Amino acid sequence: MPADPSPRGAGETPLRRAADTTRRAVPSPEARGSGTSAVEVRRSSRRRRTVSAYREGDRTVVLIPARMSEAEEQRWVTVMLDRLAAQESKRMLGDSELAERAERLAGQFLDGRARPATVRWVTNQNTRWGSCTPAEGSIRLSHRLQGMPEYVIDYVLLHELAHLLVPGHGPQFWRLLEAYPRTERARGYLEGVVAADRLPQLPAARTE
Repeated sequence: MPADPSPRGAGETPLRRAADTTRRAVPSPEARGSGTSAVEVRRSSRRRRTVSAYREGDRTVVLIPARMSEAEEQRWVTVMLDRLAAQESKRMLGDSELAERAERLAGQFLDGRARPATVRWVTNQNTRWGSCTPAEGSIRLSHRLQGMPEYVIDYVLLHELAHLLVPGHGPQFWRLLEAYPRTERARGYLEGVVAADRLPQLPAARTE
């Protein structure tokens, strides 16, 4: 028996609901601690190996085998949410949209104090996710982020925006990022990508 179930493409068309399916709502990783349940896990004895997920209104449905343990369920919920988010963010964000996103994040998490002059994608950053030149007010994001979940892109943007206010990575800098609820999850995602690519271990969003 395989150690892990095989995930099907997130967003597969749901099949007719079988009578042997059990359902329960669980907090999504983004919503834990807020009391919001946006994920419904459906277990089926007919499902042997595959895991799939799709959006249903304002919730996400994750379909798993009935035999799966609670720990496996939690792991696969996180994996499938990330896959859905990555699929949904694959539409290309242009530089102007990236700048608008940065402005929104600065207003929401940095009291609007970070005001970059330019925000753009670059293709010459393969060893860092983002960079910032405070003297010029310029922020550059690696094209490698395109297609990653939006919360990851937002984290890197916010990381570089914070560098407009605090150049280094000291306690004051990290306090600025405490307001963003997905900081640790985004850092974990990027560290996983680095490990998978067997690149040198780098900060989640290194700056110059």
